[in-house]
This record gives sequence, structure tokens and C-alpha cells, in this order.
Amino acid sequence: MSTVQATTSSSDPFAAINAATKSSSKASAPTAEDPQDRFLKLLVTQLKNQDPLNPMDNAQMTSQLAQMSTVSGIEKLNTTLNSLVDSFANSQSMQAAEMIGKRVLVAGSRLPLASGQAYGGINLSAAADQVKLSILDAAGQVIQTQDLGARDAGVFDFVWDGINDAGSKAPDGIYRFSVDARQGGNKVTADPLQIGTVSALVRSKSGFLLDLGALGTIDFKNVQQIL
Repeated sequence: MSTVQATTSSSDPFAAINAATKSSSKASAPTAEDPQDRFLKLLVTQLKNQDPLNPMDNAQMTSQLAQMSTVSGIEKLNTTLNSLVDSFANSQSMQAAEMIGKRVLVAGSRLPLASGQAYGGINLSAAADQVKLSILDAAGQVIQTQDLGARDAGVFDFVWDGINDAGSKAPDGIYRFSVDARQGGNKVTADPLQIGTVSALVRSKSGFLLDLGALGTIDFKNVQQIL
């Protein structure tokens, strides 16, 4: 008895799809439905032209369907993740845009003095019964000290009026400050925070950077506090 020969020499339509995809020279990228359509067409063709005396094994067909389902599921998951990433980026851009013109506290010890006013911040890791602030000029010399008294753990800000220890008015410019915090004679970790005004946004590969003028740019996620 003669038998009907299959139209494809491969018994695995999933493998045939992969081979066809690799050899395709189409300029346009295939849609997500293309692999499924090709798979189903090859499967139906194979079923129509299979050898009646040697039909396709049910386990083999189930395995091929499972593979196709897995690929389709991964494609849909990737589409969903890309959508979430785009949504997060749009949300971040809107939040960053609202920051323009606002003052923020970020890590750093620079202290810009303008019109006789300078603002800074301090982050204490624990409560301190004594906090001493030292303001330094460009040469690193201490020109003014302040006793800020006892402070609770956390972030707080301070103001310098530009007057040095000699009672003279310091010229406008960029100064620096350091902090010495103690609790019962033991040193408390005190991180200096600089205050800057957001003047613009700069897009980078990792997200948005806030332009703080003389203080440079800072990553949006590194903002400690919005004032």
C-alpha cells in the first residue's frame, strides 16, 4: 500500500519555525502573532498529510504546543514589562519637572553664601547632646563656628548669616562646613547636607539629574529632603 508523504521533512513544526525565522530576509520585523500563525499552519499541514499508518505521537504534539505557549507567554510578559518601564519613566519625569524652582537637601558639604545668607543641613544617625558646626573658606581655614546645641536623630537645616568669628561680613561665594556631634562624649555620625535650588532637568541613561547650579547635578533618587 502506498502512503502519503508529509509536505515537510521535519516532524517538529516548532523547529521548522526557528529555521524559517533564521533564514528569513524580510526587512520588516515580524509581529508577535507571526510565530503562532506559522506554527499552526505547519501543524495543520502536518496533521493533514501525516502517514495514516504512522500518525503523529500525541505526546510530541502536546510538547510542541507547550513550547509555543511558553514563547507566547514570554513575549506577552516582555511587552507588559516594557509598558511598566515606560510608565515609570513618564511618572519620574513628571515628578522631576515639579522640582524646578524648589530647594532640596542632598549629600555634600558645600555652602553657597549669597546676599548674606547660606543654608545647609545635617543628618544625625542618633541623638546628640552637643552639635558643633565649623564653616571653612576656600583655603580650608575655619572662619566661623556655631554651637547648635542638642539635636534629635534625623535631618535638620541651619542658616549662616555670613558673619565670621571676627565679626566681619564674609564675601559671597562657595564655602564648606564640617560637623562634630557628640552624645555623652561619644562621637555621633553626622552627614553634611548641602541645599541647592533646582534650576533645570538633565536626562541621563540612569534617569533624570537635577541641575543645582553652582552645586552641579545630582541624581533625582539622591534627594534627601525637599524644602
